[in-house]
Amino acid sequence: MTTFPDVPAFTGFNTPSRVEANVHDLDVRGTIPPEMDGCFYRVQPEHQFPPLLGNDIAFNGDGMISMFRFKDGRVDFTQRWAKTDKWKLENEAGRALFGAYRNPLTDDESVKGKIRGTANTNAYIHGGRLYALKEDSPALVMDPVSLETQGYTDFDGRMKGETFTAHPKTDPATGNMCGFGYASKGLLTRDMTYYEISPEGELLYDVWFEVPYYCMMHDFAITPDYALFSVMPMTSSWERLKAGKPHFGFDTAQPTYLAVMPRRAGTTAQDIRWFKGGNCFTAHVMNAHQDGTKLHLDLPVAANNMMPFFPDINDAPFDPAAGATYLTRWSVDLAQNEEEYRSQRLSGMIGEFPRIDDRFTGQKNRYGWMVVIDPAQPVEAKGGSAGGWVMNTLGFVDLESGTEQKWWCGPVSSIQEPCFVPRPGSEREGDGWIVMVCNRLESHSSDLLIFEATNIAAGPVATIAIPVRLRFGLHGNWAEANAVKALEEA
Repeated sequence: MTTFPDVPAFTGFNTPSRVEANVHDLDVRGTIPPEMDGCFYRVQPEHQFPPLLGNDIAFNGDGMISMFRFKDGRVDFTQRWAKTDKWKLENEAGRALFGAYRNPLTDDESVKGKIRGTANTNAYIHGGRLYALKEDSPALVMDPVSLETQGYTDFDGRMKGETFTAHPKTDPATGNMCGFGYASKGLLTRDMTYYEISPEGELLYDVWFEVPYYCMMHDFAITPDYALFSVMPMTSSWERLKAGKPHFGFDTAQPTYLAVMPRRAGTTAQDIRWFKGGNCFTAHVMNAHQDGTKLHLDLPVAANNMMPFFPDINDAPFDPAAGATYLTRWSVDLAQNEEEYRSQRLSGMIGEFPRIDDRFTGQKNRYGWMVVIDPAQPVEAKGGSAGGWVMNTLGFVDLESGTEQKWWCGPVSSIQEPCFVPRPGSEREGDGWIVMVCNRLESHSSDLLIFEATNIAAGPVATIAIPVRLRFGLHGNWAEANAVKALEEA
């Protein structure tokens, strides 16, 4: 008999769902723009079995991939497990075999040395392939239509590192997928690898280097000529793992770094420039762009740790105010002999999960969208545990005019990461829609919302009732039908 623990991570809205589904023609209030023709893919962590150690964090759940297929003003829903090696081993055993998040010392002896990845962080389309991604393991390939799992890829043996990022970027000029791996030579190592992969799936080249200290390297940015990496002190050690502590802990004594790496074959570690900054927290990136010899990286930054489940290494109490993230710009001038990056706050909204019109990746973008925590809005704790932060507002920033918009989801709801959908035939930045999942916490249900991208304050133009409750997801992406060959034939 399966019994999940009676703790906040597995009760209320967080109660495990574990549903695979095919549902056609979902119920819609409002009007789905008939031009939308493609798929919105997203992923949520979902434990297949009760955790081995009795409790767990959401980040350690197995990946469950959702696909919303839009065509002719209608939408179909498909959901499948990302069947990693871990998922298959536990499914065969009928119970959890892997222990704490990124701590192999806690695993059942029968799975020692196996790949622990869960493919639970991002669902990304490139070259007609669907990648289910988790940064501590290789990329998992799934069929973009059926969502059946095909298996891990090492790109025909060319990828020598052990890990692949959950946040690759596609260069709009070349079509190459740019990615990286940290802890490339094994858990807790300082080794990193940068990769470029062609639209045909060929790994073109890699660059190996080391970071100043082992840390969570969750996201990065590209420009036409450079890759930019933010290094922040969410660290770990074998001592932490042996003591049974959470894998990561925040070290307020360490500085941050910005690494700037030329994007070209033949680049070596000696070609990378390192810029230092004060202690702070970063995780996700909005975008980066070049202005002559100057580089600008836009990302949410907090004065201190944002993640209470990865506590301070010295056991200092979590400070929510210091953990609030604000959209910030880090800038450097490669023509100058400077050793530190400059920092400028761009928005007063407390925001995370930043997104852009991805056609402007690596270029100067005007618009951005974020999940926002608006403390001015009321919150009603109904429906049991909601978990995580109360992300109650969709935010929009116009970096050119300095104006902002907000849309509040109400006192008993929260929202997930937004995703931009371009209007077919238009090349104008921001001309399209935003799609995002809205969590209805009291009714334990989920909706998919569609907004006019640059007029979110007007509210959704369509609300799609999702037939199953979707747990809090992490990341997702849109793919036009013509970007996935099989969809053209569907």
